[in-house]
Amino acid sequence: MTTPTSTASSLRGFFRLFTVVSALGTGLALAALVQGAVNGPRWLLMLALPVTALVLTAYGKAAEDMNAGVAALGLRSGGPRAFAPAVVNGVRAVNKENGRTAVDGQAVNSVFAFDLTVVSDELPPYRIEVRHPLDLQGLLHRSRAVVEYDPEQPWRVVVPDNPPREWLARAASLVPPAEEVKRRAGGVPAGVRALASGVVIAAVLLVLVRVLG
Repeated sequence: MTTPTSTASSLRGFFRLFTVVSALGTGLALAALVQGAVNGPRWLLMLALPVTALVLTAYGKAAEDMNAGVAALGLRSGGPRAFAPAVVNGVRAVNKENGRTAVDGQAVNSVFAFDLTVVSDELPPYRIEVRHPLDLQGLLHRSRAVVEYDPEQPWRVVVPDNPPREWLARAASLVPPAEEVKRRAGGVPAGVRALASGVVIAAVLLVLVRVLG
């Protein structure tokens, strides 16, 4: 019989496998780009250019959102997660494409941007922006919230619609941190590790091509 624990372990294993596959794909794309540019053939360069551009764009977007203090989209499937109370610093309507303040908060392309200070038991308090099309937990009219986050990748934060009552009680009694709070969560995005691994793989492949070729 499959238990929740074994299912979560399987999902975490799948996520690690996906990270490895991403690193391998990145390495192949970079190696093909360099090989095509230096020694040819031309079709290899033409194939590698758009693939490499797509990969780097994805990594860059993840890093940009993290540095800007914007929460990553959703939690990892099967990854660790925990609840935490949070201070609501403000709520505004923004354009979901560029993050700029929306003139019309009722527009189809606008979402709510919840400016939150997460106060967890495991990490120093940090400030992050969570975007969602709905006014979850009625935060337009509240000063406290409950969030769910990934302890290993704390920039992954969501606002659950119906958090447990005990966490709602903790949020209601939360005292804002007195010290200065960083605008973003700490840590290194998983994409950075995959990109670095991809660069190493590409270097190894290019050396092998030169030695064997």
